[in-house]
Amino acid sequence: MKTRYLAPLLLAVLAPAAQAHEVWIERDGAGPARIYLGEPAEALPAGGDPEFDHLKAPKLVPASTAAMARKAGYLEVAVPPGDVRAQDDSVFEPWGEAGKKEAVAYYARAGRADARAVMPFEIAPVAAGGDRFVVVRDGKPVADLAVTVISPEKWTKALKTDAQGVVAVPVREKGRYLLTASQKDEGAFETSVGKVAVLHRIATTSFVAE
Repeated sequence: MKTRYLAPLLLAVLAPAAQAHEVWIERDGAGPARIYLGEPAEALPAGGDPEFDHLKAPKLVPASTAAMARKAGYLEVAVPPGDVRAQDDSVFEPWGEAGKKEAVAYYARAGRADARAVMPFEIAPVAAGGDRFVVVRDGKPVADLAVTVISPEKWTKALKTDAQGVVAVPVREKGRYLLTASQKDEGAFETSVGKVAVLHRIATTSFVAE
């Protein structure tokens, strides 16, 4: 294959991979946090998702210097008790034509003990420990936004936020639930991997129903 054809092919492969994948966090009790890159509605392949190597060093919120250990399919990090948050806009290199490049920024959270949203894009509980969640963008609720719920048994349900940016999660069984939402912004954005014209923001929140 000639080199001039290689770059467009790589971009064609990268774009759907970046938009289909998500970063999410799992935590059991007060144990370490596990940060994943992959497709949470699917069973995790042995050894992790094929794109997992792209996940290098997500930034914990608040910032932390705790070391991240690379495991089979996830990064493990010791964190203080409570909810865990991380964000990363450097997982995938920008793709697309010059002047029209696109990138993705991930915002991940585990836990529902803190009824606050502190990241630029976050799915937070309306009340601590509750089953109603609000999608918040830059401090404001996001109305009429699609939210997907993934259950412990991997069934999925599509929801939409109401006028106050809220969705009620149908908790049907014990185990870990994951919520995901995304927004696409067009304009001019500075990211840690360069300037882009389109930024895909993907937020996830996981919690355990007992």
